[in-house]
Amino acid sequence: MKKGLVVVDLQNEYLPTGKLPLTDIEGAVANASRVISQARATGVPVFHIRHESEEGASIFAKGSMGANIQPAVASHGDEPVIVKKHINAFRDTNLQRHLEAAGVQEVVVIGAMSHMCIDAVVRAAVDMGYEATVLHDACATLDLTFRGITVPAAQTHAAMMAAFEFGYAVVKSVDEYLGA
Repeated sequence: MKKGLVVVDLQNEYLPTGKLPLTDIEGAVANASRVISQARATGVPVFHIRHESEEGASIFAKGSMGANIQPAVASHGDEPVIVKKHINAFRDTNLQRHLEAAGVQEVVVIGAMSHMCIDAVVRAAVDMGYEATVLHDACATLDLTFRGITVPAAQTHAAMMAAFEFGYAVVKSVDEYLGA
């Protein structure tokens, strides 16, 4: 089954210096970089997703430094960068066309945020018939608050990974994936 690596929204906005810093984004990016390097070395196609809002938006504003993909995980050569304006990377983009053109049947997903864009792209991919693998330690998120209850990032992330494992995707660590 041909794999494709989907790298979701590893953008400057999520760094500690950005407007939406994620818990341990640096660790997730370091792990993502390892996975991207291995994909390139083994001929696995890499698809980069970049969220972009309209100019003047408070986050991911078109043309802003925050909207740029972090240099450690930026595209090389002819690796496509798919620009999205919605949470789901398939919505109103050519991601599916790129996957089909490359003959991809299984997506390996890494990036940010676990509870939003990773969730949306994994579920959509599976609903479209792709197999999915999520590399949990190459993803990141943040603390969430609901009606006065704060859910720490680690718990938010664990809940998403547990939901994937329950019925949507294989969930592995980067070391497990690279060692396979």
